[in-house]
Amino acid sequence: MANIKSAIKRAELNIVQNERNSAQKAALRTSIKKFEAAVAAGADDAQALYVVAAAAIDRAHSKGLIHKNKANRDKSRLAKKLAK
Repeated sequence: MANIKSAIKRAELNIVQNERNSAQKAALRTSIKKFEAAVAAGADDAQALYVVAAAAIDRAHSKGLIHKNKANRDKSRLAKKLAK
């Protein structure tokens, strides 16, 4: 464990930030899985779930959780599944 006060604070903040990032990434994956399940089942609300998933992807990119290219790739894959 760190002895310096600033290092102790950074270690504590890293734990908090890691939990926040993990929760946000889990929420992102959940929204994507809900959309994919709706498309596989042929549900009527697939379009609405696509909008929610795309917004979650954009939010994750703006917060720095995922890279811009991954965000665009994921949205493209979801749009392709919606078009089928």
